[in-house]
Amino acid sequence: MKSRLFETSDPGVVSAFVLGLMMTFVVCAGLGVDGGRLVAGRLELADYAENAARVGAQELRALRSGEPVIDESQARRAASNYLSSLELESEITTSSNSVSVTVSREIEMTLLKMFGATSHLITVTRTAEPSDQ
Repeated sequence: MKSRLFETSDPGVVSAFVLGLMMTFVVCAGLGVDGGRLVAGRLELADYAENAARVGAQELRALRSGEPVIDESQARRAASNYLSSLELESEITTSSNSVSVTVSREIEMTLLKMFGATSHLITVTRTAEPSDQ
């Protein structure tokens, strides 16, 4: 005697639904994992750029005159020395009253590689100015 409890007229419908559901879960996990890596990478780069700009902005001259200005070549050198060990692409812009540092890094994707997103470039710019407070 055959059991009619599990007979269906569309035998492949459940398999397609489960496959679609699994793909949705993998994409959501990829967005969560790789999105978290991108946020963490951006925060890390922002910290490096801010520290490099701060190091550069500490290179002052004419302190005794009451109108300190940034020594641009020293500021560029100090910020560059700070960033050299981090192996980051960087651009340092100096003026007499500020130092701007832009850093970039390519972040490799882990789960989203399966869907063609292999990496993402993150670029962060931070500026520091000397302050007497």
